[in-house]
Amino acid sequence: MSQDPNQAPPKIEFPCEDYPVKVVRDADHTAHEFVLEVMRRHAPDLDEERITVRDSRNGNFTSVTFFIVATGEEQLKALFEELKAHPSIHMVL
Repeated sequence: MSQDPNQAPPKIEFPCEDYPVKVVRDADHTAHEFVLEVMRRHAPDLDEERITVRDSRNGNFTSVTFFIVATGEEQLKALFEELKAHPSIHMVL
């Protein structure tokens, strides 16, 4: 099933509970602490028990998935920009 190219993607309705944020970073403890600090600051209601961590096959990278309550586009933009500015962060989805 293909999407009509003239149709806009669905809008997110805020607040959006269980909004997933996936961060792919270097597999080092310093990067992990940075990511946690940023997530706590931008999503103070972060449920840290739901964080999932997966190492890459060769152990060079780690993907971390968080579930937050997204309060608006400004919050998400600020969160993504701050995470992507760190040299050990390779991708934020």
